[in-house]
Amino acid sequence: MDIKGFPLEGLKVLDLSRVLAGPFATRMLSDLGADVLKIEPPEGDVTRHFGKSDEGVAGFYLQQNIGKRNICIDLKAEGARELVLELCKKADMLVENFRPGVMKRFGLDWDSVHAVNPKLVMLSISGFGQTGPEAKRAAYAPVVHAEAGLIARQAEISGGQPTDLQYSLADSYSSLHGLVGLLAALRVAEKTGEGQHVDIAMINVIHATDDYAHWALDGVWPKPKENQVWDAPEGKRILIASDMKWIWIVLSKKAGLVDPTPKGASLEEKVAARHKAVTEHILSYPDFEALTKALDGMNLAWGLVRKFGEESFSQTSVGPNGVLVDVEDDRGNARRTVQSPYKFSQSQSGIAAGMRPPRRGEHNVDALKDWIGADEARVSELTEKGILLSE
Repeated sequence: MDIKGFPLEGLKVLDLSRVLAGPFATRMLSDLGADVLKIEPPEGDVTRHFGKSDEGVAGFYLQQNIGKRNICIDLKAEGARELVLELCKKADMLVENFRPGVMKRFGLDWDSVHAVNPKLVMLSISGFGQTGPEAKRAAYAPVVHAEAGLIARQAEISGGQPTDLQYSLADSYSSLHGLVGLLAALRVAEKTGEGQHVDIAMINVIHATDDYAHWALDGVWPKPKENQVWDAPEGKRILIASDMKWIWIVLSKKAGLVDPTPKGASLEEKVAARHKAVTEHILSYPDFEALTKALDGMNLAWGLVRKFGEESFSQTSVGPNGVLVDVEDDRGNARRTVQSPYKFSQSQSGIAAGMRPPRRGEHNVDALKDWIGADEARVSELTEKGILLSE
């Protein structure tokens, strides 16, 4: 069997999302071959201003929206609801991450879109779910990180002050779990003809994906520290993926370390003495390569603590694995972004070199023609009414 197309080719996705949790999900759908049509508001997605722009689109918007088509609709304009519902009739999937209640104010809630297209599957991502006591609470990733205990836990383990994670974990994980739910609902729709609404709450996602959760649920927190970071030869720092107890067992058995703990020492004194012995052992190697060769020989997994940026993207596997792809921004400037992580034995995925993100309203004519058969006269009429806009 020779399958060389994209897995989701032929599927239509209506993207009403913005910032990260929704756009990341729809970027992945686009990478897998779906025709993703982003509906952008007149003021533009706020992420057009996040990161380096080089007088073109900002890096954040480029990363999350490249590969999609774009139409600009003022959802508050009279007649906008009817246009979006017309698009819903042709869509297989709808993605949004407004605060619960906003889609209903636009007349585009689940009941409304389901009525015009019973087979449509809809994904809604929010902080605390579509129903419940905090449904309408504003929630960005840092809010969920704080409420779920991630910030306090990181400070407790590191001994530092509570600060947010430098990674929008709640958004990114919710995007990926949203994809799983959306594709599962799509399979049901294809079998039964009946679509459904997928409600993804970021607070649920963080707890569901937290591999530390059992420590708290079993009442044995704090857990033992693990993944120690050590000073290493050549002024480098190295992480060894294990707790101190196992590192000591391995090094004492395979590297001949002798316990330096004096008789009668307390547990804290014993840990400190062994930690000092391990540090001295690691620094005793003539260079970093000799150290890592020895750790490999002892089957201790390690990682070089790299600076974020040029150093982290020069990691050995980044190039061969095709992590990065050369593209352009909306002004033709050469840019680089991250590639789809999906690698199939038969199918394709990802964006092509040289692609660029769409300008706001760039596909008002082409997309509406493809999706609902609108001609230029219809597009002009919608533009004159203030429903459609473009950059």
